[in-house]
Amino acid sequence: MSQTHVLVIDDDPAVREVVQETLREEGYVVSTAVDGAQGLQAAKETQVHIVVVDLQLPDTDGLTIIGRLAGLDANIIPIMMTGFGSIEMAVRAMKAGAFDFITKPFDPETVAVVVRKAVEFQRLRQENHLLRKAVRDEYRLEHLVGTSEPIRQVLDFVRKVADSDSTVMIQGESGTGKELVARMLHFNSLRKDRPLVPVNCGAIPENLLESELFGHEKGAFTGAVQARMGRFELANGGTIFLDEIGEMSLPLQVKLLRVLQEKAFERVGGNRTIHVDVRIVAATNQNLEDLVEEKRFRHDLFYRLNVIPIVIPPLRERRSDIPLLIEHFMARFNQAKRTAITGIDQEALRLLSEYEWPGNIRELENMIERLVVLKKQGVVTAGDLPEKIVRRSAAPALPEQFIRFSEDGINLSREVEQYEQHLIIEALRKANGVTTRAAQLLHLNRTTLVEKLKRKGVDPRAHSQSLPH
Repeated sequence: MSQTHVLVIDDDPAVREVVQETLREEGYVVSTAVDGAQGLQAAKETQVHIVVVDLQLPDTDGLTIIGRLAGLDANIIPIMMTGFGSIEMAVRAMKAGAFDFITKPFDPETVAVVVRKAVEFQRLRQENHLLRKAVRDEYRLEHLVGTSEPIRQVLDFVRKVADSDSTVMIQGESGTGKELVARMLHFNSLRKDRPLVPVNCGAIPENLLESELFGHEKGAFTGAVQARMGRFELANGGTIFLDEIGEMSLPLQVKLLRVLQEKAFERVGGNRTIHVDVRIVAATNQNLEDLVEEKRFRHDLFYRLNVIPIVIPPLRERRSDIPLLIEHFMARFNQAKRTAITGIDQEALRLLSEYEWPGNIRELENMIERLVVLKKQGVVTAGDLPEKIVRRSAAPALPEQFIRFSEDGINLSREVEQYEQHLIIEALRKANGVTTRAAQLLHLNRTTLVEKLKRKGVDPRAHSQSLPH
């Protein structure tokens, strides 16, 4: 901020002189006005940061001036002075928008302290504004890296639904960027200036999750020494992001359903109904339809959450984006780590592009950070890559038993059956145990795949990947 400019509006020349001299000694630029009209004109002609205004002026009153100043520049901080100090008058001044209230006669140091606090408040408000702007800029839609058709479809969908208050369900494997999409939904919506409150339903113990979501009253349970707001109250007016929603217990699902239906709940141990205005964005790396069939997720809650589904593709289905992502992460880590990686050679890029990336974008990001830290400068080559990248990229596409005949030949039916099972298991592995996604990879109806799994005795959950989310 430039040097702080304080405007003093008071018809008493002695008051103007004392305040002006005091604040100039504090290092402020100070100008004065004898009435409301002169003060407003001064505020129009020069940039004023703080206005110290008397309640009683020859042509108007200080409350009116405060209102007019807000119309000129919402960043101006007004401070009220009056010789008619009372609690009622102080309340009126604060309601009108005054930062503080000074009663005459006053000690000059009191004025200096109040103005000092106003300057600090203005500085913090400006910093907060800049931080909010930086966060909004970080989550602009164009920052979703990639030009492949799958990611363009996701981007187009986010653009269409961001301004809607409808509940969104984000589906995708671990590491695909579900939280990034949730943040983009929030920071490109009309709620962007209100809180975004994330809750990882899988990371919070079940016996604590209810209190985390809805808060608790004092004495609700052992250790509840004071009342506490829950995440829904904290998100009021904004967005709550419920990550790993499939991990929520059935009893808690009932309470969440009520919030979706009535936008109301009670704290743990309380009986006062709390109403909130919150947009819900949920995310899962599981197939909720499968969980519904298995009676582990309520069907009515599923339909309430699945109003607008967004499916984020795994990285292996958007391989054309891998070079762009590598370039993006290298530039970011070069800046953060103060390194000088200048690029990546064609062989290393080929190996990285052919790798399956079971951990998706998160795994790629971690890989590039490792390469940048270890290499420090120059061009990344295939020799810099970890063994697992080179080994997996060089692995044969088919198991040995499918390409070799014995002297006695083969049993075609049995071999076809085994090969089918191999392909199904591979699809389940790539789909992280999600049968709907595995069926898509195999170009089968989901019901057909489920029947095959039953006949073969294959449990899809046994082929999900245990990756951090």
